[in-house]
Order: sequence, then structure tokens, then C-alpha cells
Amino acid sequence: MPFDISAILACLLVGLAVAAAGWAGSDYLDAAIDAAERDIADKLRRLRAPTRNTRSCLRIWLVVMLAAFLGCWCGLGSVIFACLTVLFLAAAPWYLLRRLAERHRQRIEDQLADAMATMANSVRAGLSLAQSLEILAAQCPRPINAEFHQIVAEYKLGKPLERTLNEAKERLRSENFALFAAALLASHESGGRLNETVERIAQSVLELQRLERKVMAETAQARKSAVYMAMAPAFILTAYYFVTPADTKLLFITVPGQIMLAVAALLNAAAYLWARALLNPDI
Repeated sequence: MPFDISAILACLLVGLAVAAAGWAGSDYLDAAIDAAERDIADKLRRLRAPTRNTRSCLRIWLVVMLAAFLGCWCGLGSVIFACLTVLFLAAAPWYLLRRLAERHRQRIEDQLADAMATMANSVRAGLSLAQSLEILAAQCPRPINAEFHQIVAEYKLGKPLERTLNEAKERLRSENFALFAAALLASHESGGRLNETVERIAQSVLELQRLERKVMAETAQARKSAVYMAMAPAFILTAYYFVTPADTKLLFITVPGQIMLAVAALLNAAAYLWARALLNPDI
């Protein structure tokens, strides 16, 4: 099939226009990149991943998005599908990082009660707070042991315990760890029976985890149904193609059909995310 010279020229002109608009609005673009960099770097720190090249990766990803937009426009001849592709490329990495960070936080939440029980036993055996933290760093499984390793290392280097625990709370974003850190700080500053306090917090955390697991078990079938419902439109569209291929092709080659497909895809994604939010209550 010969190339459509007019379409290629149009894509090039649009690319030049986008580049000119980016240069004219460089201040706003830098502000947007700064906000995205802070958000992504925060999630990477929670995953204990390096954040040095975050800004460079963002700039490269913007170039990839622009190339994908021009490629889809020139290759498919549809600016609607090109915009939909760019929207997916912009949202997919952020959503993936968010899911990974949330899964990492949940794994730490699941290990926290056992860590607090180990801490209580260590304090009851007569060990100091620093020695108990070293035992947690040595005996706890990943990923929570990495957090205790960092707390112990920073404390040994001379950083105040309050600062190390506050920084750990900022990284983990865990209410249960915040309670645990508050108990450690209260015992470190004013004394008291740390083992009894930590044991009570551990029992509370275990009860909350039991309730969360019960809720997750009760809503497991509904979550699977949400996934099936999100996949259903693609199967229905494929089935319609075998029944009426000529009418189905109109959805891809006509502007009204492309708009209908784009709106349907966005509504389908929004419905799936909404269903996940409803089926993952915060106890």
C-alpha cells in the first residue's frame, strides 16, 4: 500500500507544532515534570528502588509518548486512537508503580505483627531497644527486614532514633507501623513496660489483619467478576466481528465509530478502577 504523503506531512506539522508549544510552555512543562518526578520518586523510595535518573526517564518517556502519538496517527490514520494510546502510556507506568508500592506496603503490614511479637520477647529477655532492633533486622523476613536494617544502620551512625523512625513512617505510610514507632519513642524517652505495650499493639494488628482477610475472602468472587466484566467488551467485539464483520469494521475506520470505541474503553477502565476501590475497603 503506498504511503499517504499528505498524512505524513500532517503528522510532521503536528509534531513541529507540539514541539513549539512545548518550548513556549517550558515553564509549565517543567512544573508538571517536577510534580510527576516527586510522585514517582516517592513510590520508588517506598519500593527501595534508586531514584537518581527519575527525571531523565520521565523526559525519555515523554519522547516515547510523542513518537507513539505520531506513529499511531500516521500508521492508523486516527488521531482518536493516537490520543487513546498516549493516555494509556501516560497512566500505565504510574498505575503499575502505585500497585507495586501498595503491594509492598501490604507485605510489610502482614509481617509487622510477628516483628512486634519478636520485639516484645527481646525486651522481656532483657535486651535494650537498639539490640532488639538489631534482632529484628537479622531475623525478620523481607521486605520488612530492610526497613529495620536501615533504622539500625542510621541509629548507629549517630542519627537520633526519633528521626530514623519518623523517616521510616514517611516511607512506609503504615498506620500500624506508626503506632509501633510511637510506642518505641515513648519507651525510649520516658521508660515504661515496652514489651506489654508492643504486645497489645501486636494483638490489635493481628485482629485488624484477621478482619481484612475476612473481608478480602468475602469479596474475592466480586473482584474476579470485576475482572471478567472488564474483559467482556473485547470478547463481545470479537464475537460481533465474526457475525457482522462489515459493521464491526465501521467502528475502526469511521470517526463516530472510533469515538464510540474510545469512550467505551475509558468508561470500561473507569468502571474497573471504581469496582476495585469499592471492593478494597480500608479497615
